[in-house]
Amino acid sequence: MHTTARWVSCAALAACAAPGSGAELSDAASYLSIRAPSVVLRHVEIIDGTGAAPRLDQTLVIAGERIAAVGPDAGTAIPAGALVRDYSGYAVLPGLVGMHDHLFYTASRDTQRNSPGGLEPGFVVNEIPYSAPRLYLAAGVTTLRTTGSIEPYADLKVRSRIEAGALPGPHLDLTAPYLEGAGTFFAQMHELQGPEEAGRFVDYWAATGMTSFKAYMNITRAELAAAAAAAHRHGLKITAHLCSVSWPEAIAAGIDDLEHGPVYTDSEFVANRRPDHCPESSAMNASWSPKSVADADVAGLIRTLVAHHVAVTSTLPVFELGVPARPPAQRRALEAMASAARDSYLTFRGLIDPANPTPAKLFRLEMDFERAFAAAGGLLLAGPDPTGAGGVLPGFGDQREIELLVEAGFTPLQAIQIGTQNGARFLGREQDIGTIAAGKRADLVLLRGDPAAHIEDLENVAVVFKDGQGYDPARLIEAVRGQVGIR
Repeated sequence: MHTTARWVSCAALAACAAPGSGAELSDAASYLSIRAPSVVLRHVEIIDGTGAAPRLDQTLVIAGERIAAVGPDAGTAIPAGALVRDYSGYAVLPGLVGMHDHLFYTASRDTQRNSPGGLEPGFVVNEIPYSAPRLYLAAGVTTLRTTGSIEPYADLKVRSRIEAGALPGPHLDLTAPYLEGAGTFFAQMHELQGPEEAGRFVDYWAATGMTSFKAYMNITRAELAAAAAAAHRHGLKITAHLCSVSWPEAIAAGIDDLEHGPVYTDSEFVANRRPDHCPESSAMNASWSPKSVADADVAGLIRTLVAHHVAVTSTLPVFELGVPARPPAQRRALEAMASAARDSYLTFRGLIDPANPTPAKLFRLEMDFERAFAAAGGLLLAGPDPTGAGGVLPGFGDQREIELLVEAGFTPLQAIQIGTQNGARFLGREQDIGTIAAGKRADLVLLRGDPAAHIEDLENVAVVFKDGQGYDPARLIEAVRGQVGIR
């Protein structure tokens, strides 16, 4: 293309995307259903996120961005001039704090696997900066950690636009690009060349405004230790989805959090394991299949995690995908997905072997581990990991994670606490979010029904309050119909 023609083409494209060319570039306010300086929610059930019993017939007062008061309806003063709404039959809980969320999605897993070129130059995922923030907010996620970035500059731009009020979405704790070693499966991941580079990598991304770090499957022990030390020098935390490094080795390296649970990521029990090398998934499965949480070595791992204050992030929805006879993706999820993403997910689901007992066994073992870890005093976090074979969507997956925690054996109130207060605590924001109390930020979810009795009512979101402003979930969901996976 001639230079002048190329410049004109680029200029025309920029003009199409310039501010002022479409409402969606500054449309956060267009999704509001409740917007007033002072809002009063009367006759609601309060589930405060602490694990305490629900409080019935309560009134909650929002003033600006904060909770001004919360208490029994009969004794709570209603400010003059406030917008008052009666919500009998509704429950209010803290905004969800998603601790393993992404702004990207695996849109075409099977399409890539089955193409003539295979996965060359590696598996590619799609950034979804338009649909993901809207879906998270619609589902009641008001704060999240991205837990790994594929397009970090896009993530930074999304956070900037959300905080400026131009884009609807949760408050974002942004994780830097993956700290990955040699041999990665993903085309979009950098491969570290040693511990010195790992330290420089952390220093660089901390300077850009990233607030969390995540190590990945092929990192070496030395690289992980260097990255953890660098993150801690910046006063930041590091988590990891591991394979080449075992969980005990990661604890020794100074890890703060471990993703997915050990059943799928801790290689310490693999026979003839080579340090700094990721075993085959079949070897990982074989090493955990005979285990029980009552085993001495598993109980010892739990004690070590708790003693070193290492959190564990539960991501049950992404593993549910591969378990035979589990519920399929809901209609709302299928309607939100782009056609290629939907076809890829349905293809994967159709190929699941119904006679294979191993996935269900490992899934139950992971649930049992998470129960035992929390019972021992461990800090369990919650997130869906909207990747895998598809079908786990932003926001909808966060709700499903809490439902699966109940299936694992937690009470609904405990599961909600894991998805709210625990995440806020890990992020160091428990004084501001994660529970309902006067003075805290008015990041709240108003639901039809009673999730303390029926956890599936968590999906009946009526209004999501973020910074005191009430967003319409139906409008947010409708805006992304057919978009997840491509936009």
